[in-house]
Amino acid sequence: MLLHFLGTGTSIGVPHLGCQCEVCRSTDPRDQRLRTSALLQAPTGRYILLDCGPDFRTQMLRFQHQHEAEWADFSVGPYQYRLPLISACLITHVHYDHVGGLDDLRPASYQHPIEICAEPKVAAEIHRHMDYCFRENAYPGAPHLSLREIQPGQTLHIEGLNIEVVRIMHGEQPIVGFRIGDMAYITDMSSAPEETIEALRGVRTLIVNGLRWERPHNTHQRIEDAVELCQLLGVERGYLIHMCHGAGFHEETNKRLPPNIQLAYDGLEIEV
Repeated sequence: MLLHFLGTGTSIGVPHLGCQCEVCRSTDPRDQRLRTSALLQAPTGRYILLDCGPDFRTQMLRFQHQHEAEWADFSVGPYQYRLPLISACLITHVHYDHVGGLDDLRPASYQHPIEICAEPKVAAEIHRHMDYCFRENAYPGAPHLSLREIQPGQTLHIEGLNIEVVRIMHGEQPIVGFRIGDMAYITDMSSAPEETIEALRGVRTLIVNGLRWERPHNTHQRIEDAVELCQLLGVERGYLIHMCHGAGFHEETNKRLPPNIQLAYDGLEIEV
């Protein structure tokens, strides 16, 4: 499987709008982070999207530029399209930086509906804000989406993959992460119950949030906490996501981290 990091930034991205710090003014493209999201290519060749934030359109234009030669053309009326086949979108929680791009799934859903997998309360919020997608007579041009309710402890079977839903905490808000084979994808976590730690045992690759160095945050763990979790689980590789400018420069921070734990960056692709 191939995992493509579409975005690795926090809820307002990096650079922070108006910020004059050295990180926000960096010319290294690895320091320029769109909102966190990833795209997983399943063994079937189809894709599973992990969250869909407000930068999704920009992220997919970049991804298309890199990969469109691999995809087949299809027609919609008089127009030719070339897009990846996205079967499902796994939603970790309802915050805007993780769901704000769902309407931009329109072109990707021209060939077939995309299944949006979310906890019941999250699915209800998506339905409330995007009711025009789910009416009996859907709004013309609306994305073709279907909602699938999921629960922690459940195993989803999508495109030949077994995807385990795990409970994590985002401050006082319960949200979910996902274990997919030997990989786990966790974002916006501040803590995790013991049963989740046990469910993650044996993971070889952990993608996990690390907001910044040193200063605690009410709803996100620090880089130090992310490193500690990677070491607790004994993973072979750890990639940090959902970082703000307090994470420092990509190149310098990676030198501070253990060799098997690195900052991810927008556009990075890894085999999992």
